[in-house]
Amino acid sequence: MASKECKTSECPICGRSFDISTINQHVNDCLNDGDDACVITQPNKKRKSAEMNPNAAWGCLKPSSSTEQNESRVSPENVKRHKTLQKSSTQTKSASPIMVDEDSSSNEIKAEVQSQTKTFLSNTSNYQNRQKTFFSTSNKADDNMNNISSHPTKSQNPFFQKKTNSTVKSAKSEFSPLAEQMRPLTLENYIGQDKAVGEKSLLHSLLRSDHIPSMILWGPPGCGKTTLARIIAARCKNEGSAKFVQLSATTSGVNDVKEVIKVAKNDQKLLRRKTVLFLDEIHRFNKSQQDTLLPHVEDGTINLIGATTENPSFQVNSALLSRCRVIVLEKLSADALKMIITRALSELGAKIYKTPDNIENNTASNSLEPVVWIEEQAIGVLANLCDGDARAALNSLQMAVESRIAAFKNSSSNQRNKQKNGVDNVAMVTTEHIKDGLQRSHVLYDKTGEEHYNIVSALHKSIRGSDASASLYWLARMLEGGENPLYVSRRLVRCASEDIGLADPLALNQAVAAYQACHLIGMPECEVILAQCVVYMARAPKSVEIYEAYNKAKRKVKEHDGPLPGVPLHLRNAPTKLMKNLGYSKGYKYNPAFKNPVEQDYFPEELIGTDFFT
Repeated sequence: MASKECKTSECPICGRSFDISTINQHVNDCLNDGDDACVITQPNKKRKSAEMNPNAAWGCLKPSSSTEQNESRVSPENVKRHKTLQKSSTQTKSASPIMVDEDSSSNEIKAEVQSQTKTFLSNTSNYQNRQKTFFSTSNKADDNMNNISSHPTKSQNPFFQKKTNSTVKSAKSEFSPLAEQMRPLTLENYIGQDKAVGEKSLLHSLLRSDHIPSMILWGPPGCGKTTLARIIAARCKNEGSAKFVQLSATTSGVNDVKEVIKVAKNDQKLLRRKTVLFLDEIHRFNKSQQDTLLPHVEDGTINLIGATTENPSFQVNSALLSRCRVIVLEKLSADALKMIITRALSELGAKIYKTPDNIENNTASNSLEPVVWIEEQAIGVLANLCDGDARAALNSLQMAVESRIAAFKNSSSNQRNKQKNGVDNVAMVTTEHIKDGLQRSHVLYDKTGEEHYNIVSALHKSIRGSDASASLYWLARMLEGGENPLYVSRRLVRCASEDIGLADPLALNQAVAAYQACHLIGMPECEVILAQCVVYMARAPKSVEIYEAYNKAKRKVKEHDGPLPGVPLHLRNAPTKLMKNLGYSKGYKYNPAFKNPVEQDYFPEELIGTDFFT
């Protein structure tokens, strides 16, 4: 330790000499007024750092109030320790002065402290420089992202970057398919469902008046059920009149619905705001799951919008169905699909040509990013092949265009600059490219859904109406859609007796033989066998005499008042002596034993004289 005669001592931080009585205050000031740096605790175990300086014992400078980043570099344990030492220092209101040895070890300690302090300050400076560099780089990256839409890079496809006012493109929209990007957000841009939501429809008026009823949206895939729900969601958001919550029955359960209802009740009480719950694929909920919605739809806690491709009469609880309005969305027409495709091409910057002579050179564009030109006839072909499914049409368009852009980029520069039609930097999409992308017509058919029963009903009615061509058409729709041929042949067996009956008894033989043949050889060889049977039955004479007579007999049994009459005794069999003694079979006339017709009643006494054929 330093001698008591020593009057001055050097500061271990700045190296200047100060009086011993003031060195303690100076060291504190020197530490607190320096850079935002941590001070290395002195390694000399002889020094009692806690007595010298609470900050030195803490091992870190007190952070500057103007710099929040330094606070994050202090561990919680050091902060707690520092506060404890400060409290102890305040209570004693005195601090022992820093005593610096004047021997040789003193110089070594001072040099070590100064060296460690300079090293730490240098590291801190480097850290701050790296921070500045990082944020500068981040800002530049943000600037580059902001310029993506206007300056496409080599790895980006300008065709699928939506031309909007927003300069920053979210990751979801960047990787989402074209059908998702092109969803309209207003009723004015909603195409193809004029009957359901047209200007003269009831639903259109309700949505305009900001009154959203509980409804079930029923329609085939790609007709716009989810899009209509998104339009309602956008209107709720803009008006601020309701909260829109979206769930899918394929991924959500009763607990998710209960959570939504719990929040909806709080919003209704505290914010005076209603909740609209959109439940996609509602037919995936079983009967008990659907029952959880009943009381809350009934008392107005939520307004339910369900979407389904299945018939609500069979897939939705009748109690829930009575509380909702069923909105039927029809399959989109070819004209509606053409409008949707054309609008998508316009928004994405593609161009349409009738003949190759209409294509213009793209000399101003980067050769790696061609301008997309699509043949006008290809739009019509795509609209006709997708069977009213807008999602399939847009995604097929995306696949065809991406393949042509990839082919353009993979070609050599000479091939890019000298194309067959003499134009430069152009990716052409023709009718052949669209057909190659689809490979075949998109057949809408669900073997267990609504379309299954619709088409088999059309087949049966076409045979009944003796229209052989229509019968073959509906048969082809079923088989090309993947229907089981045994199911078709079973229906033909029924049709042979129901609609042809005794007018041509051989029709039943044809139907049974067709069933056995289908069972033996299967698809696709059995399709011609079914076609033969269908045409035979369509051309055969028709008679529903048997069918109608049997229906009359069923009604007679069902509508009989009182107990059904017993079998007359003379018609009963008598295999035992006891039964003969009871009168069973007594008075029965065996018809083959008589040469002339036998006068005998075969009805119960109450039904004598009944004729089901007149």
